[in-house]
Amino acid sequence: MEGKGILQLTGKLGDVMQESARVAYSYVRHIKNELGIKEKFNEITDVHLHFPEGAVPKDGPSAGITITTAIISVLTDREVRQDVAMTGEITITGEVLAVGGIKEKVIGAHRVGIRDVVLPYDNKVDTEELPKEIADQMKFYFAKTYDDVKKIVFVNKGNNKQSKNTIKKSVKVDTNEKIEKNLRK
Repeated sequence: MEGKGILQLTGKLGDVMQESARVAYSYVRHIKNELGIKEKFNEITDVHLHFPEGAVPKDGPSAGITITTAIISVLTDREVRQDVAMTGEITITGEVLAVGGIKEKVIGAHRVGIRDVVLPYDNKVDTEELPKEIADQMKFYFAKTYDDVKKIVFVNKGNNKQSKNTIKKSVKVDTNEKIEKNLRK
């Protein structure tokens, strides 16, 4: 939305998640030219991220790549796949760092019907702890950098099955929280 370059964070999030959102925003600013985001967007565009209160309060860096994806989606109007879950900490240089709770997050994704999951490369070993009957049904993508993530999470322009009249988009955050953004096309 038009503004003065403010990143506004609202909802139920702790200090670590606020920091994670700021890091994600800084990374997007760093790669803005590569993404085709307009010059000085960070001086004339406000970004508002709302984190609804979930059943289980969360505070940690796990949503970093998801927040990055949400910000990029808003600023570039690119659709995010709704059939993929993701987790991973992001750095200001775009590295994807390992996080905890992989077994629980993958089982949660499986429970809601998601079979494609993006995980930090350094969490590859954690997938060995998954029950075989779940692991066999999942497709894992292991990311070292956000470049690896963005190849997977965005809808290909030729494959967009959603209507052009879509007003509400949502991006999964750790399989059970959502960042919702209302866009008028």
